[in-house]
Amino acid sequence: MAASEPTGPDAGALFPLAPPAPGQGAGWAKLAAAVEAQVPPREIETIYVFRPIKRAGKEWGTAVVTRKASDGRLRIYTAKYMLIVRGKERGQSKIEVAEVALSPAEVLARVMQATVDRSGDTEPPVELGPSAWYEGGGHSG
Repeated sequence: MAASEPTGPDAGALFPLAPPAPGQGAGWAKLAAAVEAQVPPREIETIYVFRPIKRAGKEWGTAVVTRKASDGRLRIYTAKYMLIVRGKERGQSKIEVAEVALSPAEVLARVMQATVDRSGDTEPPVELGPSAWYEGGGHSG
C-alpha cells in the first residue's frame, strides 16, 4: 500500500468534520463576546442554544441567556447572530443581544417548550452552563 493512501484514524481527515458541539463555532464565539459585554459571565445561570440554520452561504444562530435578578426571578436575554460563511464577505456578522423579560424560572421552561412546538423544530434548545462559552464562567450561587 502506498504511503499516500490513508488508513486508520487519519482516514477520517478526508471526510467533512463533524459539526461543532452545540453553541460552539465562529458565530457562537462572536455571540458569546457580545453577550459578555452586557452580562457578566459569572452572573449567567443558563444558556439555551437553538440549532443554527444554514442557508445560502449564511448561518443564523439564536440563544436565550438567563441571569438571576435580585428578586430571584430570571432576567432573560435573546442573543442572535448572522454569520456569512461563504463568499467574499465571509466572516462578516450581525449580532443582536437584548434583554426581553423578567420571569419566574417555571414560566421560562414553558415558554421554551412552546417555542419549540411553534417552530416545528424537532430538536429542543440545548441547555449549557456558562463554562461552555467562558473560562471559569460558573456562578457561585
